[in-house]
Amino acid sequence: MNSVLNVLLRKIMNALLARRWSRVLTLVVAAALAGLGSLTVLKPDASANDAKAGASSNSLYPLAGRVVRVADGDTFTLLVNGKQEKVRMASIDAPEVTKDSGRAGQPEAQNSKNALAALIAGKTLTLSCFERDRYDRNVCDVPLGDGTTANQKQVASGMAWANMEGRGKFMRDPGMRELEQQAKKASLGIWQHADPVSPWAWRYQCWKQQQC
Repeated sequence: MNSVLNVLLRKIMNALLARRWSRVLTLVVAAALAGLGSLTVLKPDASANDAKAGASSNSLYPLAGRVVRVADGDTFTLLVNGKQEKVRMASIDAPEVTKDSGRAGQPEAQNSKNALAALIAGKTLTLSCFERDRYDRNVCDVPLGDGTTANQKQVASGMAWANMEGRGKFMRDPGMRELEQQAKKASLGIWQHADPVSPWAWRYQCWKQQQC
């Protein structure tokens, strides 16, 4: 550091003697930065990084409101302070309902929708949400006040799959796999059908490939 300052000071003196005033100001600023700011530039703000890390590790947020619409067995609308918020239930995937002429529905889709409506329709709930998905829906667990979630009840009654799309990258509740196995052994809901097709496979095979 001392050698750098010495070089800069020599340049300043030379510039003064040559009356190159425009260069003098530049060299003075450079000397100040070299003496005072170089260490700050090289060292990032650790406290800022710690704050960002804390925010990312604590991403759960509550969402409280009244259920005003149930779209299917894993999606509904919550009225929050006068604004409608779409909710996609975490860790599960329910049978797809018919969307249009090119996107047929699956067996048990209506029963799954009705089962979810029986659990939450018209109720005021406080959800535990993880994130917003690419469709701007809140991805949430739906506590019911009895120690369980509507997510768990849908899977336990055979009204939805444990969501293992993408090798389980959407799974938030690891207990879902056991609930699914219990429903499957009891032949409940979707499991009373031979070889039921998971919704993520259905969306690809039937809707995209038109191979229903």
